[in-house]
Amino acid sequence: MFKMNNLFNESILVCVYYGPNGERLLKRGCKIANMLQAPLYVLTIDPKPFDELDADKVHYIEKWKEFAQAHPTAQFIMKDNEQRPVSKVIAEVAREHQVTQIILGQTAHSRWEQITKGSIINSLVRDIPFVDLHIVSVARYIRDEEGLYEKGVRAYLFQDGEQYQLSFNHDKDTLYEGIFFKEADTDFDNGIFRFMKDAETLQVLVRDGVVTELMNVDMHTTVSLNDIES
Repeated sequence: MFKMNNLFNESILVCVYYGPNGERLLKRGCKIANMLQAPLYVLTIDPKPFDELDADKVHYIEKWKEFAQAHPTAQFIMKDNEQRPVSKVIAEVAREHQVTQIILGQTAHSRWEQITKGSIINSLVRDIPFVDLHIVSVARYIRDEEGLYEKGVRAYLFQDGEQYQLSFNHDKDTLYEGIFFKEADTDFDNGIFRFMKDAETLQVLVRDGVVTELMNVDMHTTVSLNDIES
């Protein structure tokens, strides 16, 4: 177990879930922990046993473990086969490790779900009122050193049969709200749409304003239509 000079008696907990937003949360937590010279805990929660997780989820877990191992002040915590509410598990871990600050990604609860069931944030404020909460929204930017994408703009998806249409206007048929990153040097709505689905950040491929499937893609390995046509 690591030892450090914790000048401010602080302890940081980062709650990560599968998807590209996890890296952003970890960087935020690491920055705060380094600034305060505080221990850093990385927590993920899954209702399924670890042995039943698919390859994509295991990949994310291995990356989080590697992150913790690379930082001597960090510790990775996995709560699998967990049937309790997420907020209860987070509160329990926070108490066990005397956490003073928690970093969470933006949740996908609709306004109606917040009213009827109560949000994770409200539950945490009630269960551990003396812990500071940092809420990190879906990233409005992407790491794009090669200049392949324009600055992200707010956009929406609505279902059209078995596929989804991209729109820049919110209406009653809107299914998902997120950020659209358009490919540079194109007159068409081709690019990446990033949004929240079931508390997970997804980024899906958009071609001519259409999303054919809600499958997470790596924007740095996607092929431009311009490349295909050439």
